[in-house]
Amino acid sequence: MASRDKGSVGRLDAFRLARERGVVEGSVDPHRFLRTADLLADGPASIAWRIEGVADAPGRPALSIELKGAVTLTCQRCLADFEWPIDQQTEVLLARDEREMAALDADSHSEVVQVPGPVDPLTLVEDELVLALPFAPRQHHGACDSTMTTRRTSCTASPTQHHHRATAGHTRPRSPRSA
Repeated sequence: MASRDKGSVGRLDAFRLARERGVVEGSVDPHRFLRTADLLADGPASIAWRIEGVADAPGRPALSIELKGAVTLTCQRCLADFEWPIDQQTEVLLARDEREMAALDADSHSEVVQVPGPVDPLTLVEDELVLALPFAPRQHHGACDSTMTTRRTSCTASPTQHHHRATAGHTRPRSPRSA
């Protein structure tokens, strides 16, 4: 099972993908995801993704989810936009129901995803992207100093225009997750 698509490839059987060691890959504009759209600054962004069916060391079905690309975020210190690289690879174990998910979670240090039926691969991609983004994005040390000086002399926006983005709180779920 192999596919290459720029958007959604439709729903897939994750257990079959793992059993057959299949690969599904594509690219997506992360602005289309509900949980990341508010976190991203305007501008082009593309995330290349690859989901490969694998087995963990004991032979349990799993998926290797890889994301590569870059997004534009707004620094919470100086409110300037900057590029944030995305280079994320995660292996998740597959569970058919809550009982199996609890058993796998107790028996492993790996992430566990409950997949009772066909899953949209972009749901898995969105989950991983949410986890790859910083809670409070900030440029590297020193970058804000020059931006702040430039903003003080040329920025005419009022602080209230940036208030919602600078104070928005977003939480990120951790294991166990449901797809």
